[in-house]
Amino acid sequence: MSDVIQPAGVILVDKPVGPTSFRMVQQVRRALAIKKVGHAGTLDPFASGLLVICVGRSATRMISQLMEGDKEYLGILRLGQETDTLDRQGALVAEHEVPGLDDEQIERCLARFRGTQLQQPPQFSALKHKGKPLYHYARKGIVVEKEPRRITIFSLECLKYCQEYLHIRVVCSKGTYVRSLAADIGTALGCGAHLHELRRTRSGSFHVADALDGALLADQERARQLLTDRMLSVEEAMALVRELTDK
Repeated sequence: MSDVIQPAGVILVDKPVGPTSFRMVQQVRRALAIKKVGHAGTLDPFASGLLVICVGRSATRMISQLMEGDKEYLGILRLGQETDTLDRQGALVAEHEVPGLDDEQIERCLARFRGTQLQQPPQFSALKHKGKPLYHYARKGIVVEKEPRRITIFSLECLKYCQEYLHIRVVCSKGTYVRSLAADIGTALGCGAHLHELRRTRSGSFHVADALDGALLADQERARQLLTDRMLSVEEAMALVRELTDK
C-alpha cells in the first residue's frame, strides 16, 4: 500500500477575535490530518487579522524566513486608561483625564515614534526567559526585565480620533509590540493608554485580503476542502518572499 502524500504549503487565515493563534493551528491540523503545522507570528486572542500558517515539514522550515518581513496593523488606543498587560485583556491599574487634543498635537506625538528606536518588551509577552514565557512570571507578580530591542516604525498615522479612542495605522519591523507602542503613545500624550483593538492586515508580502475567514475552520468537514483550495505551494510562498526582498 503506497503512502498517502500529505499536503504542504502556506495558508493565509483571517483570525477572528477570541481564539488563540494556537487554536487556529489546531483546527488546521485536525482538518488536514497532519501534525506538522505552525504559524509565522502569533496574534493575541483579542486581536484579529492575518495569520500565516505553514503546513508540512517543508513549509514549517520556512517559518523564520516568513517572519522577516515588516508588518502592518490597524489599532485602536483607549486613552486615559492603563492596564497591566497594556491591552484590554488586562486589569485596570490607572485612570487619567484625557486632555483636549487636536490633530496637530496628535501628529507631533506620533512623529516622535517614527524611525528606528529601542523598545522595552512588555511583561505580559511570549518572549522567553529561562525557557518560560514572560507572562508565566508576570502572572505570579515576578518582574523580569529584558533588554530593550531595536525596532523600526516605518509608518505611523492617525486615522481617526473620537473622544477617548485614537485609531492608528502602523507599519513596523518584526518584533515590534504594538501594545508597548500604544502605552508609550499614551504616556507621551500625558494621559496613559492601552491597546483596545488590533488587526494585522499584512505580513511581508502576504495580505489579509487574500486570507481565508478563520471562522469557517470550526466546520471541520468543510474546512479541509477550503484549506486545500486556498493553500499556496512552498514555491509560490517563497516567490512572494523573494519578490519583497528584491524590491
